[in-house]
Amino acid sequence: MPKLIRDKIPQIIKDSGKTCVAYIATPEEYKYFLREKLKEEMNELLVEPCAEEFADLIEVVNAYAASLGITQEQLKDTGRNKRVERGAFDCGIILEQVENKKF
Repeated sequence: MPKLIRDKIPQIIKDSGKTCVAYIATPEEYKYFLREKLKEEMNELLVEPCAEEFADLIEVVNAYAASLGITQEQLKDTGRNKRVERGAFDCGIILEQVENKKF
């Protein structure tokens, strides 16, 4: 089953004395495989939460954003703005219910 791999993996495989078949995805194919890779990396992170899995997920998120024309600067600015306006997730607040009160 084809899957998106890191850019240096074909050379690493070749350097190990093995061969592989790989190709460069079309832009639409690339976005599809990035979405699939996001799922894969998220599942791996949930199974084994560690710095390596977080780094893999962040790498794929950044690549997917770039494929959609979203820059690192936009991601940083948007994240900063959301934290200022709505807060972060630092306190562990769990919302159980919202009631619609009429006065």
